[in-house]
Amino acid sequence: METDDFCKIKSKFPESDGDKKVKDCLLDHMEISVSEAEKRATGTLNIRDFYTVYLIETKVTDSEWKGTLVNSCSLWRRYSEFELLRSDLEMSYPYIVMPTLPEKKVMYAWQKAATDTFDPDFVDRRRVGLESFLLRVASHPILSHDALFMSFLQKEDGWRETLKETGYLLFAESRFKAFSVSVRLKQPDKRFESIKNYGGELQSHMGELLRVRAKLASSLFNLHRLHANYGRVFSEWSAIEKEMGDGLQKAGHYLDSLALGVDSILEEEELIADQFKEYLFFGGALQNVCKRREALQLEVEQAEGLVSAKSQEKEKVQLGKVGLMCRLFGSVDTDEVRELKVSALDERIEEGRSSVKVARDRLNTFSGKALVDIERFQSQKAVDLRETLASYIVLQIKMSRKGLQTWIRICKCLESIP
Repeated sequence: METDDFCKIKSKFPESDGDKKVKDCLLDHMEISVSEAEKRATGTLNIRDFYTVYLIETKVTDSEWKGTLVNSCSLWRRYSEFELLRSDLEMSYPYIVMPTLPEKKVMYAWQKAATDTFDPDFVDRRRVGLESFLLRVASHPILSHDALFMSFLQKEDGWRETLKETGYLLFAESRFKAFSVSVRLKQPDKRFESIKNYGGELQSHMGELLRVRAKLASSLFNLHRLHANYGRVFSEWSAIEKEMGDGLQKAGHYLDSLALGVDSILEEEELIADQFKEYLFFGGALQNVCKRREALQLEVEQAEGLVSAKSQEKEKVQLGKVGLMCRLFGSVDTDEVRELKVSALDERIEEGRSSVKVARDRLNTFSGKALVDIERFQSQKAVDLRETLASYIVLQIKMSRKGLQTWIRICKCLESIP
């Protein structure tokens, strides 16, 4: 019944281009899952360090695919390795709105999740989030073909060493510092300014949606649990009633089930909330792309500023303008010296113009690729959020139907009282 509800609700939303399956990506040829999590320990008996590992399972489903991966593989990865993978992809493809990882620990006060990172429920939700991350990368037309990503899926030993060989750590340290600096551009691109502002608004709206949902879930939990008091009262009441006792006791049992039934519903709802939370993080990823573009545009503006400064200096030299100290002490450049200075400045100006061209080409290439991927992201976002909202509605219908059936049974119990 829930599937039918979902189909009916989903049909009310128009289809978009994002519903079309992305062609030529790894997920077309392979199944990927994070099937389980396991707690492990390192160190001695006296000093032990506990951590969680996740089992990644892959299986090639396309027999005609000419990929380099083995048919099936399973290996364990730590959360920190997922972080390294994402960081490397972010550095290699800075123009892509990078898929996000689930939170390593509870980040928001309004969450009702356990703060213990080894709590089974929290670990399982993180497992689901890590699987979602891998599936998003594997369905991306560019990221899914990355050699390091494929190695991450099927090369357990030596993967970290492969990462170091790429020079990622040194590169990341220098580039991320540049990306984290807030810059003020002379001529900001209105397209990316708008996208950057939208990323902040998306974060804000997703955060507010999650806060409201958390409050509603808390109220719903408390309301349902209060029905356990009804159940206790009816059960105690039934002990002193002869004719009414059986009906009151059955009604009390149903009220107890109503109180306990909310747990499974809210567990399902938390998984849906995590899908909204993913887009809370996506807002930041969208802003990061814009910040990286700002860093590239800053390089262009700085290179242009240097050319302009050298051009002005050249004009002064050509006009014979000299500094205050030279005028005071009578030290004036000869024509020969002036020509040498102009020649040196011409070389610097030409080098600067070449730097401007290189920087501008890099900026234009980045902008073009970023706009394409942002369009892809926007289409996928519409599909994902539509389905997530539909799933949330279906869950509420399921809960309401279950509550209605329970109250109908309670009513029949009370009506059966002679």
